[in-house]
Amino acid sequence: MELSYHQEGDYLIPDLIYGDDKQYSIGKYGSLRRKLLKEHRPTLYNSLRLSGKLLPHLADVDNVLEHIELLIKRLAKAEDVTENLKSRDQMAWVGAMNNIKARAEEIVYQEIVYP
Repeated sequence: MELSYHQEGDYLIPDLIYGDDKQYSIGKYGSLRRKLLKEHRPTLYNSLRLSGKLLPHLADVDNVLEHIELLIKRLAKAEDVTENLKSRDQMAWVGAMNNIKARAEEIVYQEIVYP
């Protein structure tokens, strides 16, 4: 790898350019993944960071996890938690949906965020 330098006073300063100018939107799950990597896997965190792959990795994790709503819908359909139940017994529907959401998030955390 060749580096170019420019002179500032008596010093040669390397011309370092960050290769990826793309803006990444990191949400809830990407932030959780970053925290896990930073606190529990610092070697991997630093490797990804120094290679410029950390932000794309976090964005990928965040994009994959945004499909949690699809998982919630599939679980609700499998357990017959429908609008019909909502109109008949709203509290039972709310309880069932909260349970499904918690399970879906736990599945996603275990498989993707904290593998």
